Amino acid sequence: MLLRKTMSLLGIGSASIDLVLEKETYSPGEQVSGHFLLKGGTVDQTISRIHCDLIVVDTETEQETIVDTVTILTSRKIQPNQEDQLSFTFTIPDGTDQSRKDQYYYFKSKLVFHEGTESKDHDIIYLKPKSK
Repeated sequence: MLLRKTMSLLGIGSASIDLVLEKETYSPGEQVSGHFLLKGGTVDQTISRIHCDLIVVDTETEQETIVDTVTILTSRKIQPNQEDQLSFTFTIPDGTDQSRKDQYYYFKSKLVFHEGTESKDHDIIYLKPKSK
């Protein structure tokens, strides 16, 4: 048991996060809905918070810019091999540019534990012009 606990502190066998979205194409001002799928690792762990950033990437300069952030504070405990869901909603900020061939958007989700390493997930989305 001590070996499994130590390994999870190093990120081996720790809980994981996966952002599941209802679709992948949105417009500025539109609400994004989905859920975080949390999967327990080999030992029980206490989650302290979930961060989710909307990031735009310029493929020519490889520069990443955070557009907006959502943080969920929690003290949720996840048991070994347990699956849990947490609702996710996010509104794409008005004035956000549509996706182009030289840029793309993605959600970077990060599961932060009371003890141990973080679990991360990336989900690409596409932005189209806002409907008039």
